[in-house]
Amino acid sequence: MPTITVNEEPRSFPDPLTVADLIRTLAKDPAKLAVEVNRDVVPRAEHPARRLRDGDAVEIVTLVGGGEPGEACPPADKPLTVGKFTFKSRLFTGTGKYGSYDLMRRCMGASGCEVTTVAVRRERLIDKEGKSLLDFLDLKTLTILPNTAGCFSAEDAVRHARLARELLTNLGNPGADWVKLECLGDKKTLLPDPIDTLRATEQLVKEGFQVLVYTTDDPILARRLKQAGAVSVMPAGSPIGSGQGVQNPTNIRIILEYLKDGDPDYPVIVDAGVGTASDVSLAMELGCDGVLLNTAIAGAADPERMAWAMRYACDAGRLAYLAGRIPKKLYANASSPMDGMIAGSR
Repeated sequence: MPTITVNEEPRSFPDPLTVADLIRTLAKDPAKLAVEVNRDVVPRAEHPARRLRDGDAVEIVTLVGGGEPGEACPPADKPLTVGKFTFKSRLFTGTGKYGSYDLMRRCMGASGCEVTTVAVRRERLIDKEGKSLLDFLDLKTLTILPNTAGCFSAEDAVRHARLARELLTNLGNPGADWVKLECLGDKKTLLPDPIDTLRATEQLVKEGFQVLVYTTDDPILARRLKQAGAVSVMPAGSPIGSGQGVQNPTNIRIILEYLKDGDPDYPVIVDAGVGTASDVSLAMELGCDGVLLNTAIAGAADPERMAWAMRYACDAGRLAYLAGRIPKKLYANASSPMDGMIAGSR
């Protein structure tokens, strides 16, 4: 199967393949496109005859509106800042549990994420067909967030973080400077061990890591982790992969109050337990700065469609939080004015 680079994204296709076949595969209207192969424009009349070969670079372009953004664009929002990193997207995704690496890549594109987590374990880097996960990640546009998933002690978590830093340094990815710290207490709940989590945070901060730390929804522990130098505290909405959503919004609110007191831009990111789009929207409406999820997309019946849903939910929740919801009231409050009503029978 030849590998064709389409708009800077390497993809594998069946052979033989023509330009017309490619456009048909991508479900695009050829009348609305212009195609360039290896920097040579291919007229539409030549699409059925122009064969594509392994290594070809294809650019497919269309027309877009120019000028300044119109009224249809939402109000501008400040970017998300986590330590030394800055992002437009507030949705972080993971790389596990997908049916294939190609599906994973498509879902990342649909989600709009700029950050994805990768566990530093052999079985997560190479699949049963010998394909490398790294071959399916665009290291030029994605910031890789190495994850110490599966570690049950501070020592193991620190060791994994060091290995991840070495690997991503070799790849030239900026993710070498940070780590998502998980230090679990047991295999049944996958809840973090608070003592070892704090110990690992303190050690990794000493070694110069930007630490994003997975924790319970305990406000006191969250405050201690920030004091230890974590650049982001990431409370669980509910147990990892459970799909239960945010089970304790009250504690999340308290965490937000504690960690943002005098430091309103400190990033609090809900991590774990998300099941569907409404869970993401709720987390963002509470005032969280972002959401990290994996299973909710990868385990959905239609992962790519769910990735789009999560993207829109994150945006919608953030907009709703910034807009400020109306207060809840016990009784009705008519939206239509009562003045000028036509007289009724009573």
